[in-house]
Amino acid sequence: MNNALKAMASGLAGAVVLTVVHETLRRFVPDAPRMDVLGMRSIEKLMTKADEEPPQDKQELHNWALAGDVVSNSLYYSLAGVGRNAWWRGAVLGAAAGAGAVLLPGPLGLGEEPSNRTTKTQVMTVSYYLLGGLVAAAIGYAFGNDEDEEV
Repeated sequence: MNNALKAMASGLAGAVVLTVVHETLRRFVPDAPRMDVLGMRSIEKLMTKADEEPPQDKQELHNWALAGDVVSNSLYYSLAGVGRNAWWRGAVLGAAAGAGAVLLPGPLGLGEEPSNRTTKTQVMTVSYYLLGGLVAAAIGYAFGNDEDEEV
């Protein structure tokens, strides 16, 4: 498998872990971030600006948001790459995504409450994205080591 495919696979792993953590903890932790809400608001806003009708069914809109999160986060986390330096890149990418998830929704007109409601919500938001980056890094690192062993 070439390095681009390995990076995409590691990015997908990070994105899936991030989404599973979000979706699981939001059901059990009152102050958990609601990135799904931000995703749904984003889709509604973008589709409205494009003169398109967003899905009226909330479950369908939620599914679109989750799919969009997995695709966009997979691409983002794939930037961690493979090999030894994947750890640093994954950590920086995850921390940056978490900070952006806390700081940007308000200025983007998506509301602050889903990721910025309490200090606990903010810490959880950054932690989730950092976890996604570290998962991508771990897989990328492992793929890089596999390549070294083949030589």
